[in-house]
Order: sequence, then structure tokens, then C-alpha cells
Amino acid sequence: MKSLAEFQESLNLSQPDDRFSAQLKSLWYDGKGDWHQAHAQVDHLTDQASAWVHAYVHRKEGDIGNADYWYRRAGQTRPKVSLEEEWGQLVLEFL
Repeated sequence: MKSLAEFQESLNLSQPDDRFSAQLKSLWYDGKGDWHQAHAQVDHLTDQASAWVHAYVHRKEGDIGNADYWYRRAGQTRPKVSLEEEWGQLVLEFL
């Protein structure tokens, strides 16, 4: 899978591709509207890539303080773009 459109098309499936990284699985579940599964994919991981997705998940939840903590752990700053734009940027980053 190489494009955002292909990733979005995969949201029609009942499960994410087994080959997806934890970050992509999290974004896949988020794309399906399952915040809890999205969070569960990265909640226990400590690497910077997972922290970045974890930050996005908490930003989407509306917990900005927690999101900012995870953005810092990821070496990122909270973006000024919409959640939809950030989701797309993250998908492309991890494809």
C-alpha cells in the first residue's frame, strides 16, 4: 500500500492489514471511528513514532494537555491543521 487513497479504501475491510505497523493500525481504527482500539494500538508503546500517533489520538479525544505531552515525547509540536489533515499526514508518514 502506497497511497492515502489505498489506505482509505482499506477502511472498507473488517480488519486492518496484518502487515500494518502499530501506528498504521491505530490510524486505521481511528479512520473506522473506533477511538478505543486506536488508542490501544499505541498506548503501551514508547517509541517516538507511536508517541506521535498517541498524541494525535488524544488530540482527537479533546484531551489537549495529554496530547501535548505525547507530542513532546514524539519530538513534535501540536499542528495547527485540522484533525482530518493531521490524520492524512500521519498515514502518509507511516505508509
